[in-house]
Amino acid sequence: MRRTSRDIRTANRYQVLRQIIAASPTSRQELAAATGLSLATVATLVGELLDLGMITEVGFEDSAGGRPRGLVAVNAPGGALIGVDLAETYVRVELFDLALNVLARAEEDVRPGESRPEQVVGHVATAVGSVVARAGVEGARVLGAGVSMPGQVDRDTGVCAYAPNWDWHDVPLLDLLAGHIAHPLYLDNPLRACAVAELWFGAARGHGDAVVVNLGTGVGAGLVLGGAVHRGVSDSAGEWGHTTLVLDGRPCHCGDRGCVEAYTGAPGIMLNLRELSPDSPLLRADDQTATIDALARGVRAGDPVAVKVLERTARCLGAGVAGLVNLFNPEVVVLSSWVAAAFGEPLLDGVRAAVARHALRRPLAATRIVLSPIPTDPVCLGAATFALEGALQSAGKGAERRAVGNRR
Repeated sequence: MRRTSRDIRTANRYQVLRQIIAASPTSRQELAAATGLSLATVATLVGELLDLGMITEVGFEDSAGGRPRGLVAVNAPGGALIGVDLAETYVRVELFDLALNVLARAEEDVRPGESRPEQVVGHVATAVGSVVARAGVEGARVLGAGVSMPGQVDRDTGVCAYAPNWDWHDVPLLDLLAGHIAHPLYLDNPLRACAVAELWFGAARGHGDAVVVNLGTGVGAGLVLGGAVHRGVSDSAGEWGHTTLVLDGRPCHCGDRGCVEAYTGAPGIMLNLRELSPDSPLLRADDQTATIDALARGVRAGDPVAVKVLERTARCLGAGVAGLVNLFNPEVVVLSSWVAAAFGEPLLDGVRAAVARHALRRPLAATRIVLSPIPTDPVCLGAATFALEGALQSAGKGAERRAVGNRR
């Protein structure tokens, strides 16, 4: 789709604000150097962001004998953003200021059998109401809520096109949420959310090419190519979890067999445990989180069954990651989300060893494989940036309408 001048202006405004958030305080000259935009363009965009109240002037810095340079910084209390991590087993919501500092958190469990759209929407609405109340922010200060939904989503229509783990097809998720939540809503996928979070604040920062592997109930890969998140022609890029790892292997929720997700997602890891030790006390029936936590504790304690489960999982995951290394030749591969966080370094070590066995030498030599360093939920953080992007787009449309009105 061809980008309009409005799209380009919104993208540039977003790029400048992102840099200000990352490096406050900063000067217009530093922003021009960091973004590659002209100083005149940056000055105009900074003026717009000042008018919106998203940034503020904070004084001057010396400039090697020349005129002092004016400094700007993000206006943290100038607005609030909500990030929603809607996963198969939980709903986690975080409320951020404009500097993307967490002001409040809330979480709701999604139990087996509670996956009907109206049930999930109820959990999201409750958690969103909770964080707004806890943070004590006025509703008008909330610029929007970004909602991360696993599966294939249509950002423009707000529809969840397909969520295999819940068997959702064409669910109008944002319309359903709008009946309970008054703030502007923006839908996207956790693969993109994690990729944006790592690009802004994590291990992909400063890198042009990165892969962010999301390990939870589902499995996927957020792709950063040429410094930007890659979405694909139908916004479906990153469904690496549904590539074939084992021909005619385990059945997967997507309807195929032998997918990467069937061996490395949380339900697949539970099946690894069942196959190795059907009566293991580490297995908590129908509770993915409790089972993964028990396995992680077992690995740290040297439990032989837990160690074998982790080794099998890491081998499968490493074989899949090796394909990503060969295919995309990234600078960094980041292991993210709650399963990766639970297992930590032992999983990382096992994956690195397996990738070394399967990846081609040249692309592997250029790639680092790391755990996500983001201390908060990367999906919530990334989802909040979707709300920020949407707020800037809405502000741009409002400015254009005012300009047309003035000309009349």
